[in-house]
Amino acid sequence: MEAGAWWDFRRNPVAVRIMTEVAAEHGLAVSEALAGTRLAASDLDDPGVEIDARQELTVVRNLVAALGDRPGLAAEIGSRFALGNYGLLGFAVLSSPTLRAALVVGLRYLTLSYAFIRVSLEESGEQARIVLDDREIPPDVRRFLLERDIAALTGFVPSLLGPRLERYAADARVELSLETAEALGEIAPLAAVSFGHQRSALVFPRALLEERLPQADEHTARICEEQCADLLRRRTDHRGLAGQIRSRLLRDPGELPSMAQVATELHIDPRTLRRRLAAEQTSFRSLVDEVRATMSQALLDQVGLTVEEVARRLGYSETASFTHAFTRWYGIPPSRYRDGRAPARD
Repeated sequence: MEAGAWWDFRRNPVAVRIMTEVAAEHGLAVSEALAGTRLAASDLDDPGVEIDARQELTVVRNLVAALGDRPGLAAEIGSRFALGNYGLLGFAVLSSPTLRAALVVGLRYLTLSYAFIRVSLEESGEQARIVLDDREIPPDVRRFLLERDIAALTGFVPSLLGPRLERYAADARVELSLETAEALGEIAPLAAVSFGHQRSALVFPRALLEERLPQADEHTARICEEQCADLLRRRTDHRGLAGQIRSRLLRDPGELPSMAQVATELHIDPRTLRRRLAAEQTSFRSLVDEVRATMSQALLDQVGLTVEEVARRLGYSETASFTHAFTRWYGIPPSRYRDGRAPARD
């Protein structure tokens, strides 16, 4: 079930990088893991790159095809995930005042993660359940992604709760919809694991939801959540034809294609493309400008990246042209922006 699936959102490539690292340890070259994705190894370390969910699925399929659907591989990958890999969302979760607040913000902005499973929180009596719904994941990779994502999720709990977890560990368990013969084994060392359930879930005492987190900082949590909301708004703008073109331009902003090239890729006549973009109240030139403006801001925020390097990454032949464009976008030269004196953009 891929068409219109909830997980079909753009994401940064950290999860793919982790998968290729584990695959390399098992003898699979990065180029083989990335076959058919149109991604290069250098993309996986570029914080300005966003990828399609289907590119990540292709990597999963490459791993399964090359290494076999072996028990433990997906869990090994999931265990490498850390909350710090989730950027703003990870910091918002870590700095939340309680586990309940952390789950609320995590579920609210789940589309800023690498998840393929739907996640929800249920409470009944003295129990709480984090329910994991894998029904929208394509069948050929469903078990792998369920195992990967649940291993990642169970791994986050100790980092969130610290020593407080010990008081509840005996009453926590992991229920999996998988059969025992298919299972990974010990994917959650702090909780009992059982198989053959109607749906997968993490089950724990409800009182745990009110535990204060060791790294709680309401001020940081509020700022991070505001930034998550802003990032989510920008990502949800990537819809319609304009959204498809933004995604294509973001794939390689240093070598931006012409409108004719994009039209060919989308199997659309250039005049039709221009007319449809006008109906969405934009143009190809505006989208190019928007992508460069967004990427320039992100690249300048990286410590040690010079204005000249940013200009080159965005495909400008002359730094002066980039400086002129940046000043038009933000009302200030890029060198001053990098020094932290840029005003907020409307």
